[in-house]
Amino acid sequence: MPEKIIYRAEFFREGDVYVGLCPELNVSSFGDNIEDAKSSLKEAIEAFIETCEEMGTLEEVLEEARFSHKVYGR
Repeated sequence: MPEKIIYRAEFFREGDVYVGLCPELNVSSFGDNIEDAKSSLKEAIEAFIETCEEMGTLEEVLEEARFSHKVYGR
């Protein structure tokens, strides 16, 4: 797994739940409050990344989503 992936997360309320969305990866999740939505989105993104790794498509998915590979302080 990559050491660190920095992604944008957006949160909004929809009815009685809070929705978390990572638009670049098209991954979303929800929770009863904002903290639950953050935690749920993080878990959903981790599962998405793990699945992409298992399928051997992670690099391609990240490139298509316009993520860049940067190494700091090495």
